[in-house]
Amino acid sequence: MNSRITSEIFEATAEPDPEAGLFLNVATNGLAVLDRLGLRERIVDKGHRSPHLIMWSSTGKRLGTVPNGPARDPERGSVVVRRGILHHVLRDAVREAGIPVTFGARLDRIEQADAAVRAFFADGRTADGDLLVGADGVGSPTRRHIDADAPSPAYSGLVGLGGVARVPGLAPTPEAQHMVFGRRSFFGYLVRHDGEVYWFANVTHPAADRDALRAVTAEEWLAVLRELHADDPYPVPEILRHAAGELGGYPIDDLVHVPHWSRGRVVAVGDAVHATSPSAGQGASLALEDAITLARCLRDAPDHATAFAEYQRLRQPRVEAVVGYARAINRQKRVTRSRLGIAIRDAMLPMFLRKAADDTRNDWLYNHEIAWQGSPVGGRR
Repeated sequence: MNSRITSEIFEATAEPDPEAGLFLNVATNGLAVLDRLGLRERIVDKGHRSPHLIMWSSTGKRLGTVPNGPARDPERGSVVVRRGILHHVLRDAVREAGIPVTFGARLDRIEQADAAVRAFFADGRTADGDLLVGADGVGSPTRRHIDADAPSPAYSGLVGLGGVARVPGLAPTPEAQHMVFGRRSFFGYLVRHDGEVYWFANVTHPAADRDALRAVTAEEWLAVLRELHADDPYPVPEILRHAAGELGGYPIDDLVHVPHWSRGRVVAVGDAVHATSPSAGQGASLALEDAITLARCLRDAPDHATAFAEYQRLRQPRVEAVVGYARAINRQKRVTRSRLGIAIRDAMLPMFLRKAADDTRNDWLYNHEIAWQGSPVGGRR
């Protein structure tokens, strides 16, 4: 189509918030896209390198180590970073490229004509363009515009919570995160070099809606978590005792088998068409993969319809495989209340994890490459 695409970004949030969204995993494959953009080192420098996931039982027994990146290649492992830092790095790059950003523009609806598309925002503003790319999350209005009968997100049976803390005397965890299969809830944490703790919990919970979860205060959630993890090994109870700042529960949903990713001049990317639970650590990285694949398709295809179709053809098999992988992990995280069930789980996991550090079967998650030059577009599964 065109090697030079003029674009403008409309962001729903009212203004940048460096503390919003806590933290996330940028996997090896996501770092590869950032490297293509010249941004990798900005993220690595500000993040926590985490090529290893160390697993613990509810009794404090070390179960094994799982690669958070290609097996036996820790230098290419993943990085955990504050979401606000990732946003800041991307905003700086956008500004350096001369791309305007408008905040406080929450998408309400879309209208299309033969030669243009118009976005209508909740505050009454509109914007016109040749194409619209919707990166508007799991509740995407763009997805509904593309296909009113598109599937809805599915609840995993888990509620996600997370926050930060500082625990006196708790040593840093360089190159690693720690994951605890607690008696009543799954818990993960890492300790930065300056002593700041990033922590999260996945609580087994019956179906719940987001509005109801937002109504639960941070103090109420902390009381629940402190009770759930009271009998779990150190330092889990101590981290929760010292937890401070932002804390909010959200249902962990995913989205798969969306049949139509585009319609006319409108296309969707990221969680809007293939949300995955955080259990795979791939949400941000899949969105980055989408972006560079779509950019190349628009550059190389003769028209936008061909570009959109090729983009979906290249991306859908991979992202659906990742969603399926994350669902399998979620099943391990959902906690049975049965003592026998816990005992069986703690007995079986070491056998599964014994050789995990050298197991290359999950390298397909991380070694996916998207060629910017040459053919074909896309990489390995």
